[in-house]
Amino acid sequence: MISDTQLKVVVVGLGYIGLPTAAVIARTGAQVLGVDVTQSIVDTVNSGKVHIEEVDLDGLVSGVVARGSLRASTQIEPADVFVIAVPTPFAEDHAPNIGYVLQAATNVATVLKPGDVVILESTSPVGTTEKVRDLLAQLRPDLKVPGKPGGATSEGPDIAIAYCPERVLPGRILVELIDNDRVIGGITPRCARKALAFYRRFVRGACVTTTSRAAEMTKLTENAFRDVNIAFANELSRVADTMEVDVWEVIRLANRHPRVNILSPGPGVGGHCIAVDPWFLVHADRANTPLIRTAREVNDAKVDYAIDRAAAMIEANPGTPVACLGLAFKANIDDFRESPALKVASELARRFGDRVHVVEPYANALPDAFDGTGATLTDIDAAIERCGIMIVLVDHDIFKSVPLDERADKIVYDTRGIWPDQPQPKPRTEPLRLAG
Repeated sequence: MISDTQLKVVVVGLGYIGLPTAAVIARTGAQVLGVDVTQSIVDTVNSGKVHIEEVDLDGLVSGVVARGSLRASTQIEPADVFVIAVPTPFAEDHAPNIGYVLQAATNVATVLKPGDVVILESTSPVGTTEKVRDLLAQLRPDLKVPGKPGGATSEGPDIAIAYCPERVLPGRILVELIDNDRVIGGITPRCARKALAFYRRFVRGACVTTTSRAAEMTKLTENAFRDVNIAFANELSRVADTMEVDVWEVIRLANRHPRVNILSPGPGVGGHCIAVDPWFLVHADRANTPLIRTAREVNDAKVDYAIDRAAAMIEANPGTPVACLGLAFKANIDDFRESPALKVASELARRFGDRVHVVEPYANALPDAFDGTGATLTDIDAAIERCGIMIVLVDHDIFKSVPLDERADKIVYDTRGIWPDQPQPKPRTEPLRLAG
């Protein structure tokens, strides 16, 4: 057994999951190398700083870099454990792209040696870990690879390959990397046990072993489950608008039933997990995933619905400045990936130009989607002073703190339900006609 101080770990990908994972492992005393293709990220980490917003991450990275437990590079090096944490996006037809995973595995193959453990953490279609195994076997015919001819010997294969998906919440990543249960799927049971021994070095939650395919589908299932339930809430919010009923009150009352737990609606679903992962299941078996596919379509359509409703409100009040509150995909983070708030705000900016003022406390500049629109980035105090229309797109704590007396005279479209005391407009004499 390699001691923590002797263990060498390479984490490939220093994004929202890779960097916190590398820092947590480094805190155990292991020697960790973070590998990323972006030189500026490498330079930032090596200076003891971070390029992403996450609670307590800056202090942890600063400490482990100062102690020499964590460093970053664009070049891979030999190690004992390799953790792959790179993106797995999808194409326009929702086909998953595992190219980054396979490129990472290709780089790992150049430095593999007998006894090494390779763990894929990237959310991936079912069967991806086996493709990594096949690629490593092809690139390194000198090694005995689990599940391949020559790999099942009395001494066991030369390397172990496993899949262990992350299941953390932005804003709580450092806590949940340690406390949450982990599902560890091995190419073989022996591979799973090898990976289990590694995670036991820093995970307090339960570590459950299974096959790589079961672990891959578990991750996709978790996010598809949440997507389906959010779709119900988003669809319910549209019905409530038609019926001129407060959806937040309906949900609050319905949830008093002991077996009902309706989630909160919003302007859509964002992030690199829930907005993406269900498509992996649909793409793999379209004939048997009508519910999962429909949920994705409902949540994507909620973005267009929010745009149309906000635009109708703005058009009904010519010349009134508009504040779009929030761009992140969820509260109190700086992650804009697949963000419905960003899509709504940028489309409103394209339509209404310099009337639009964007409030996003976790951004220093507007994203490229606003280029040429005339929209400006401002703070909440300036927005309250200048803007008569408020479009709430993210439930950041700073927005929740705005008292009624500062917004009572505002025209508000609250997609997050953070201001339940906001005075309601008079009932319409005719239904508001919205596309979608």
